[in-house]
Amino acid sequence: MPVFSLAAAPQAVNLLDAGSLLGAFGALGIAVVLFAETGLLVGFFLPGDSLLFTAGLLCVSGTHGPVQLSLPQVLIAAVAGALLGAQAGYWIGRRGGRALLARSRAKRLHEGAARAEELLGRYGHARAIVLARFVPVVRTVLNPLAGALNVPAGLFTLWQVVGGAVWTVGLVLAGYALGSSVPNVDRYLLPIVAVVVVVSLIPLAAELLRSRGRGTAEGDNS
Repeated sequence: MPVFSLAAAPQAVNLLDAGSLLGAFGALGIAVVLFAETGLLVGFFLPGDSLLFTAGLLCVSGTHGPVQLSLPQVLIAAVAGALLGAQAGYWIGRRGGRALLARSRAKRLHEGAARAEELLGRYGHARAIVLARFVPVVRTVLNPLAGALNVPAGLFTLWQVVGGAVWTVGLVLAGYALGSSVPNVDRYLLPIVAVVVVVSLIPLAAELLRSRGRGTAEGDNS
């Protein structure tokens, strides 16, 4: 699991460290990271959930960290990066997403693609597009996969906007609310962000367990 810290940002930016990214790039970094995580297959490893939550914490006045952020700027950057990234991923998929995925050797990326395709098949396009926002890796591959599967552009745009807005605004405001209500919350940031990372992985873990359960049941019935 990557380590997250609000210590002073090092000269070399750690792409897996939310504090390092925010200290180096501020709100602009949020937009860039979310665009890459949701729109480009190479961004599947980036810390979207923890970045949003940590950014919300850093919007609270008096929090000791590498940078003091503005809540309106963070919300605008987060929503813009997530929505533009998903839309870019969709059009990349339309122009050959499956071929790009096939060339990747990243095991996690292929596992995410399998989960994304399963979500689309089980829940339908609208629910799957919204739910995928809350599952790491799956939110990276579902957008180009939706394009490759010719999900109608209007339908995809509508539901990716809904899911993206709820995901980004919800996590940023959750971090801001916690920072506003708990004195000296920055002292406990490491365990808090660790919990955020673990919670964000629960949907993926639950989906894997369901898939294994169905596979076992099908094997017993055959």
